[in-house]
Parts: sequence; C-alpha cells; structure tokens
Amino acid sequence: MKPDPNPPLAPAMLHILLALAEEDLHGYGIIQEISRQSHGHYKLGPGTLYDNLKRLMDQKLVIDAPKSSLSDDETRRLYRLTAQGRTVLSAEIDRLHSVVQEARLRLSEKRPRRV
Repeated sequence: MKPDPNPPLAPAMLHILLALAEEDLHGYGIIQEISRQSHGHYKLGPGTLYDNLKRLMDQKLVIDAPKSSLSDDETRRLYRLTAQGRTVLSAEIDRLHSVVQEARLRLSEKRPRRV
C-alpha cells in the first residue's frame, strides 16, 4: 500500500491554517482566532502554536507576511497562508467532509440488535 500523499493534518495544524485563511495574523491573533472559530472548545498554547508554525513554515504552507506600513507594532511577526497551504487546507476540509458523511450514513443505518 502506498503512503497517502496528503496525510491527515494534526488538529493544531488544521486550526492554524484555518485561522490564517482569511487574513495575516500574529501568534496571539492566531490563538484568539482558533478560540473564536471553535467557540472556545479548542485551546492552543504558545508552545504548541510555535512548534506547529515552524513545521508549517518548513513545509512552505505558511510564510512570514511582509510588514505593513499601517502596522502599529513592528515587533510582531505576522504569518500568511501560502497558495500551497490553501490547497492543503482545502484538501483536508474535503477529506473531513467525506469522513463526516460516512459517519452520518453509518449512524443512520438501522442495524439489528445483538442479543
């Protein structure tokens, strides 16, 4: 069996990519956006965030965003989702959609009770 060319993303990576899908964010902004998107159910600590950001940057899914002349805080590092990162995120969303569809189908099937 061949290895999957698009293995599932770890939850932290999925949430980080999703947080960056709309706009460039700094680390704390990513943490806040993940909390907002998950309605507070998924909390990401700084260590997990920066370890995963490094991995995502090594894979070229996230890059440093150029500093904006509008930015008040020049010390904050902004992160940006790359085109490749957007493609990987989209593929993961499609994969998860298929998993959820299959799960709903299986849960809705009437199965005889085992006695």
